Amino acid sequence: MSQPATPLTEQEQQQLVRRIGRAMLPAIPPGWQRIRAEYRAAGRHIEVDLAFAGPDGQWRPVRPPMDVVQLFGQLRVGMYDETRGTWLSAVYEIEAPSAFAVDFNAEDEPRWRNAPPVIGFQDELRTFPRADERIPDWWRQRVGLPPLQQAGAELRTAHVYDGRDQSGRPVVNRPPVDPQLREALLAYLEAAPVVLAARDLDVDEFAPGDRDVPLNFRTDGTWIWAGAVPHYLRKHGLPPQPELVAHIVGRGFRPVEVDEATKGRAVELITGQ
Repeated sequence: MSQPATPLTEQEQQQLVRRIGRAMLPAIPPGWQRIRAEYRAAGRHIEVDLAFAGPDGQWRPVRPPMDVVQLFGQLRVGMYDETRGTWLSAVYEIEAPSAFAVDFNAEDEPRWRNAPPVIGFQDELRTFPRADERIPDWWRQRVGLPPLQQAGAELRTAHVYDGRDQSGRPVVNRPPVDPQLREALLAYLEAAPVVLAARDLDVDEFAPGDRDVPLNFRTDGTWIWAGAVPHYLRKHGLPPQPELVAHIVGRGFRPVEVDEATKGRAVELITGQ
């Protein structure tokens, strides 16, 4: 998983903001009165609009210089914070001759020209992880996370399969895991604490001649999953339950500490006590 670079100091941020303003000017013709740039991003989905207004007050779009796009991206990385993540959109306005203001938005959904795909918001959380309570409801809906007021309220158990057919064979009907997320997902699934385990191994239901499936259960304090979940993902590419995948992506693939009381509740749910 990629990690944001070292945050910029406030002075470095201000210097970068001024550089962005100077980088806009070559694209603007003489006689401008106001300039407005808007940068929107979710993962690798990036939108940048640049426009100017002359004495008549009419806004006219122009093509943003690549320097403007790159410098906005550098500023977004440099303003990352582990708790709140980084901003999703910024509006930069300049008024002749030299007054300027910049507004950053880290919570509200930007006004996209084209809404990013789900993978864009997943990439955003993977690259710029933020505290669960700082993921707004609209974003949680996009990636399949439960509403914040329900997060952590009750442990959920992940299903290894979606059911079985008439002959008893497992049935799976799930979207595939993005190959770019696979290793980070496996690392998370296999790093969570084991709360219940047996010494024996179970039969692989997709390769009946193999007996190599771990008989254990893990929890991250919100979900419980069997050892078969990461095993089948690693060995056969079987996708875990989509809600579990979205939850892990939403946490930025960062393992969390699980207290003993929660581990005890997980064992009670697994054993039905």
